[in-house]
Amino acid sequence: MTTHDYTVGATPPFGAPRVGVPASASASASAPVPGVDRVPSPGGGPGGTPGGASAGAPSAGAGTKKPGRDRYLDLLRSIALVRVVVYHLFGWAWLTILFPSMGVMFALAGSLMARSLKRPAWGVIRGRVRRLLPPLWVFSAVMLTLLFAGGWDLSKDPDHGGTWGLIEMVNYVIPLGAPPFPWSIGSKSGLLENTWAVQSAGPLWYLRAYLWFVIASPLLLWAFRRAPWPTLLAPLALTAVVGTGVVNIPGETGNAVTDFTVFGGCWVLGFAHHEGVLAKVPRYLAISCSALLMAFGLWWASGHLGADGWDLNDIPLAQATWSFGFVVILLQYAPSWQELPGRLAKWDKLVTLSNNRAVTIYLWHNMLIMATVPIIDLAYSLPFMEGEGATSILDTTYNLWMFVLVWPLIALAILCVGWVEDLAAQRRPRLWPDGAKRGSARSRRK
Repeated sequence: MTTHDYTVGATPPFGAPRVGVPASASASASAPVPGVDRVPSPGGGPGGTPGGASAGAPSAGAGTKKPGRDRYLDLLRSIALVRVVVYHLFGWAWLTILFPSMGVMFALAGSLMARSLKRPAWGVIRGRVRRLLPPLWVFSAVMLTLLFAGGWDLSKDPDHGGTWGLIEMVNYVIPLGAPPFPWSIGSKSGLLENTWAVQSAGPLWYLRAYLWFVIASPLLLWAFRRAPWPTLLAPLALTAVVGTGVVNIPGETGNAVTDFTVFGGCWVLGFAHHEGVLAKVPRYLAISCSALLMAFGLWWASGHLGADGWDLNDIPLAQATWSFGFVVILLQYAPSWQELPGRLAKWDKLVTLSNNRAVTIYLWHNMLIMATVPIIDLAYSLPFMEGEGATSILDTTYNLWMFVLVWPLIALAILCVGWVEDLAAQRRPRLWPDGAKRGSARSRRK
């Protein structure tokens, strides 16, 4: 994979570029996301653009589920996004086992894609692509501006020079492959660590994989409806071939194929959830088989540990089997929530906001993690930081301060560029789409 769900300082999975630790931090120490249908959100606005919230419309054979939004799926997506940010910041390998975010996000997107394909396939694909690209263009414009301002010359890049490098630049516009970027730019003593470009480009692998899943979905859904179980299990079998070295596909083509096989099972599980196939499987059987599959994944991982130990992002077959079993369990026990129950209700606005801005959060969070470093470094120049004790405390808690600071920066990104997701969905731009009925409240006050 190219620039995967990986952390600053962790080994990128499946052949992705390795991300460096910020130089100043080294002393102390990568929907729905694209593909959501346009349905009313709790706050009255549609939630169906990239980053919009899930629709819980009844599915074929799925029983008597009330129409509307499925807040359980919204909650899962929000948890997945938070887990991605935390993982990329702290690099805790066990998070890939605790909650396999990428598998969950692909499964949710697959379910929504199956729902949308009740309409003509070409129109659905075109709509998905239309809603994906504008947020990417804004991100790409900022990143390329920083790269060129930092002195990057594509024609002199030893890895991306020549005609092929120019062709690869198209991936900043349409993410069919991996875009070019320098492995090192600037200096280690600069404002940003010299591998900031690699880290900032980290999320782009997901958009590439998502786009190929969208393009392949009409064929995959056709195959699933005719042969559900072979179609569902085929990606796991393919992962056992291309993800274990039995067949080695070099370069970015190999990364893309590995992505497709590792998470293809989760995408098709989304089909199975929407079509009601999972609901027909006895729960005890589904949970038992999932547990065995997940146990196999951990067993396989135990014999193929990489530099970061139990990080499943480094172990394709373990990632595929663990994510598949985990998603089956989540969907088997899926409640039908039209609104968040009990104590979860207090998180309703944040869940709505994160779903409506999932693309923005995912695209920008790695760059924003890097942006926390020069801000925190300002603290070293404060008068009370002259002593060794104060400096040592800041060094020890550096990553914690990065975690605290990245959320306000993400909120700022939502305000500054999140509205592009609304334009991409051809709806009225909103600065803070958390579901609050601000317009009606103003009307009542009048």
